[in-house]
Amino acid sequence: MDLAKVAKDRGIKYFLISYVDLFGGLRAKLVPASAISAMQKEGAGFAGFATWLDMSPADPDLFAVPDPSSLIQLPWKEEIGWLAADLYMDGKEVEQAPRTVLKKQLAAAAALGYEMKTGVECEYFLITPDGKGISDTSDTAEKPCYDQSALMRRYEVIKDICDAMLKLGWGAYQNDHEDANGQFEMNWNYDNALLTADRHVFFKYMVKSIAEQHGLRATFMPKPFINLTGSGCHAHVSLWAKGKNAFSDPRGELGVSKLGYNFIGGLIHNADALCALTNPTVNSYKRINAPRTLSGATWAPNTVTYTGNNRTHMIRIPDAGRFEFRLADGAANPYLLQAGVAAAGLDGIENARDPGKRLDINMYTDGHKVKGAKRLPLNMLDALRALEKSRVLGERLGKPFVDGYLKLKTEEWNAYSRHLTQWERDNTLDI
Repeated sequence: MDLAKVAKDRGIKYFLISYVDLFGGLRAKLVPASAISAMQKEGAGFAGFATWLDMSPADPDLFAVPDPSSLIQLPWKEEIGWLAADLYMDGKEVEQAPRTVLKKQLAAAAALGYEMKTGVECEYFLITPDGKGISDTSDTAEKPCYDQSALMRRYEVIKDICDAMLKLGWGAYQNDHEDANGQFEMNWNYDNALLTADRHVFFKYMVKSIAEQHGLRATFMPKPFINLTGSGCHAHVSLWAKGKNAFSDPRGELGVSKLGYNFIGGLIHNADALCALTNPTVNSYKRINAPRTLSGATWAPNTVTYTGNNRTHMIRIPDAGRFEFRLADGAANPYLLQAGVAAAGLDGIENARDPGKRLDINMYTDGHKVKGAKRLPLNMLDALRALEKSRVLGERLGKPFVDGYLKLKTEEWNAYSRHLTQWERDNTLDI
């Protein structure tokens, strides 16, 4: 695809050449259409150390080479085209770059004859610009999920976002008010995991941008309000071979094939280390290890288990031929979420990992009765230590990525640990 020609044909005046750093931050340069031909060949130059990548000021230029197939024309400002980019340095792909890490996992799946297809459910809050409260002061119901009035009070924002997805051809099919006051979710069709990740990146940018146009602020923070349900990012996963769903088997338990259960077995086996990617912030662990919320349930797992159509487990199988991975939260890097799921699942397939017995119980009320099930990490440091010890994820995701990610995330944990809270003062000053 010749981007210069596309710009002329579609009336694009500028391109955002973007990449996502290790912390999930979206970085970009705004390039006039007159310069896009050179950028398409050589990439836009960045100083890698200036973003959250494991680099130093002494490193040479980082070049973001746009992927033309990822082009999205901003529905609310059509003179701008957005492009996902792959990172290069000294003519070589940057192995720690999240999009590259995902492409490596998808190539590994392809080598086995499979294509991973996924969909994501991105929950978010519409809050006040100062971040101190939800934007709708009338949204106070104890059980606000699917509340029609609360949904329609934010109709203009939701409509603009959904209209944009429809215009882009994503197959948007439903929008709802979620379980927390001020929280929403919007769904679009599943597809190839790389395409889903690119769209996930753009969706977060789009939601924030459109919210700002309405004088509001959107956040995907896992747990912005301690008494309300947190924001998850559930992933629906299936593998395909020769145009057929390889997870589907009418004779299999719940309509899932042995291959599908082995994939689930890989997620079960690697769950604690995977948390470092799917739940990557200090705040993440206030969601997955949360006490009961105002609505009566957290809707988040705290134990490594799987089930049928039951939302109290880490993995549920709602339909034949797929499963829902409920661990990840709104802070997850879209590329690393998909890469982690692929790496763990392929490990399960290649090692024929048995996920164990399915548990058809309410984990919120009877989980304490389960013997032998692993608990999820209690905090970010535990998750990072699990990733550091993981031979499976270390080998599959690659040393350059894992070492860089652990280094920067450990520094983040240390910065948090140096933070003194009012709770500590209130409970320790007089001891």
